[in-house]
Amino acid sequence: MDALDALLNRVSVPRLVAPAPTAEQRQVLFQAALRAPDHGQLRPWRFLTVEGAALNQLGEVFARALPADASPELLTKTRNMPLRAPLLVVVIATLSEHPKVPASEQLLAAGCAAHGILLAAHAQGIGAVWRTGELSYNRQVAAGLGLAENENIVAYLYLGTAERALRDAPKLEVSDFVQSWSQPA
Repeated sequence: MDALDALLNRVSVPRLVAPAPTAEQRQVLFQAALRAPDHGQLRPWRFLTVEGAALNQLGEVFARALPADASPELLTKTRNMPLRAPLLVVVIATLSEHPKVPASEQLLAAGCAAHGILLAAHAQGIGAVWRTGELSYNRQVAAGLGLAENENIVAYLYLGTAERALRDAPKLEVSDFVQSWSQPA
């Protein structure tokens, strides 16, 4: 698939089944992530892969982050979240003090790395969806994943085989989002 096709036609694939991406496909996914724009070449990202029994373990980490009075239904739903795909990639922003690269730019770079994974997945015929939600910002979950204080979860990328045919990418009017600017007189 050519680059423009991947950019113009990638869609989120929320219904994913086995098999997970192969080792060779994963190598391409992470190589694409490492090409993200990166002011200062700080490489402000890292990735955790979660699969197999570790998906259930992550579900337990999620469940422990819920309030003590969470309903049994919410506990079950939360425990099952990681089971939405055969492979989950946690994209982590590793932020550092830098005189020229603020934390906001580092966070954006990690987001671009996540987007690179999504584009490389689409180009290889792998289904993928980017999810966040409250558990992305929960420090108890971050600790359960072994994150340091200077690290933040940017995305949970679910990857696998599309359960059904991909939907078409919506056709948006560029003119609805782009306008020319000139300084007011």
